[in-house]
Amino acid sequence: MVRTVGLEEELLLVDPASGQVSAAAPRVLQGQAATPDGAMPVEMELFRHQVETASAPSTSLAEIGDDLRRARRTAGQAAGAEGLALVACGVVPRTADGAVPSPDDRYRDIVDRFGAVARAAGTCGMHVHVGVDSPEEGVAVIDRIAPWLPVLLALSANSPFYDDRDTGYASYRAQVWSRWPTAGPAEPFGSLATYRRVGERLVASGAARDEGMLYFDARLGQAQPTVELRVTDVCTDVEDALLVAALARALVERCVRAEAASEPVGAWRVQELRAAQWRASRDGVSGALLHPATGEVTPARGVLDLVRGELRGLLDEAGDLDRVDDGIERVLAGSGASYQRASYERGGSVQGVVADLVARTEATWAG
Repeated sequence: MVRTVGLEEELLLVDPASGQVSAAAPRVLQGQAATPDGAMPVEMELFRHQVETASAPSTSLAEIGDDLRRARRTAGQAAGAEGLALVACGVVPRTADGAVPSPDDRYRDIVDRFGAVARAAGTCGMHVHVGVDSPEEGVAVIDRIAPWLPVLLALSANSPFYDDRDTGYASYRAQVWSRWPTAGPAEPFGSLATYRRVGERLVASGAARDEGMLYFDARLGQAQPTVELRVTDVCTDVEDALLVAALARALVERCVRAEAASEPVGAWRVQELRAAQWRASRDGVSGALLHPATGEVTPARGVLDLVRGELRGLLDEAGDLDRVDDGIERVLAGSGASYQRASYERGGSVQGVVADLVARTEATWAG
């Protein structure tokens, strides 16, 4: 069985002249043309300088890529009609005035409740949904997949610039996002009942407004039986997004088979998982990561070779092996973070970085 995958992307609306974000999502969404060819609609996000696009669930990564490009085209053309542009990167690169919540009671309440944490967290992630047979199977996956998730973050890292400066992180989005009280890795739950009980206690404590604010790195999907992986930056290159999706699907399948074989769950502590995520956030694929099996600091290429070898058979079964082999080499040669930094080196300004992001985002749908 090849599992279904669905991707959600959060994107920025920017003024192409200044590189500043624009709180124009209500106008852009109102002006979008009818969604073409059965693609998913473009929707609001937490703040008015963001929109969200998605693919339909599919076993075909090629179809998912087509969906993402169609959705980006719809959003990009609607933004263009307002004199704006669409940008796929993980944080707002330029210094911005206060973020304006979207006109939605839930979003306004989130900002009121969580204050500066919410206002600083207008980040843009990519959420990967992988189909599972049941919530129980989903929790078994969540308990096993945690040490592998920093690898997906490293591959997607696409947010080095924030507040008009280089933060020193390949994914600064991961650092901003970690401020939410429910965000980050979790220790094994052990059962669906425990997973549900923890969620209920977090909501009761006020750390989450509702179930939708259980921001675990891996959680159960709400609308359909999936595991939702929430660790990755949105990727400028759609092919990078599909690389992450292919690896995510193989990792979920690996975890399901390990559970069926009664293999022991790894004994990683949350502190170690946070360290692995921090390392991936800082270095991306340009430095070192923590080895998913041993926890030792290991060059990124060595970790990626391990992942590729560990998942090779599962990737082959799903028809994703060539995509992953090619994709890993492509990202090692030039990641989202390294492209942004190269743009800064060429032009010497974060405004130039945004201009390059505008052009590269548009190229994913305008060709």
